[in-house]
Amino acid sequence: MDILLQQIINGLVLGSMYALIALGYTMVYGIINLINFAHGEVLMVGALTSWTIIGWMQTAMPGTPGWIILVLALIIACVVAATLNFVIEKVAYRPLRNSPKLAPLITAIGMSILLQTIAMIIWKPTNKAYPTLLPTTPIQLGGAVISPTQVMILSVTAFCLVVLMWLVNYTKLGRAMRATAENPRVAALMGIRPDMVISATFIIGAVLAAIAGVMYASNYGIAQHAMGFIPGLKAFTAAVFGGIGNLAGAVVGGILLGLIEAIGSGYIGALTGDILGSHYSDIFAFIVLIIMLTLRPSGLLGERVADRA
Repeated sequence: MDILLQQIINGLVLGSMYALIALGYTMVYGIINLINFAHGEVLMVGALTSWTIIGWMQTAMPGTPGWIILVLALIIACVVAATLNFVIEKVAYRPLRNSPKLAPLITAIGMSILLQTIAMIIWKPTNKAYPTLLPTTPIQLGGAVISPTQVMILSVTAFCLVVLMWLVNYTKLGRAMRATAENPRVAALMGIRPDMVISATFIIGAVLAAIAGVMYASNYGIAQHAMGFIPGLKAFTAAVFGGIGNLAGAVVGGILLGLIEAIGSGYIGALTGDILGSHYSDIFAFIVLIIMLTLRPSGLLGERVADRA
């Protein structure tokens, strides 16, 4: 039971990060029917930007409390990631908006590879040790433990989800986003500027990805140019699992996927007679994706995106 409780905690932490990334996928898909495969690289840029800022601040302002450094680095990382995603949408996706769907998809994959290469040139292809800025004394929960960093991850994720749901459901921008997702032409006739709404969606998704990137690097203590690929792929799986185009589905899918992966990695050795170890945990995400696409292609909370007029 102690092992199970520990894996549940780990799964909630991991799933909360997947949920933040998956929200970016599902928001963009809900607005323009595009899978932004460069989204994982936006996460990577956010993490590496924060790593750079933290190094500068530790050198320039020794003695500054770690949480202040982390907050400032997170804010700057969000600004950089938002600017990057805004430029990507304007340069790479907007000119192809009325093209066959395969064209922007290939462009998104190409943008992902391009961003990885640029990051490799800027930050070099080596693993960076991400500084530990929060206390390391673990908190006991029954027979399991949770670190202050993991508590921070869960708290920040919950806060971000509440703010996003409020933004989408109770603000003018949220109404404009929902109207644009329903029918951009009619929304334009009602005075909404679809281009502005789409750009805002990309910016919001980038902020969530940057937050997830900083949390991911803080939790695992490492950052590098290819770190966004696997989390991005798993978050896409979570978005499909929950129901692509559905915000609540992205959250549910991310958390469930994190729990499945964490619990599965804790017991995969016993289940396979020690043939497979915990480092094979990545297979669970894709097993879930295959099963879900086979049995329920629309996802758990599948919400069919409105057909374009």
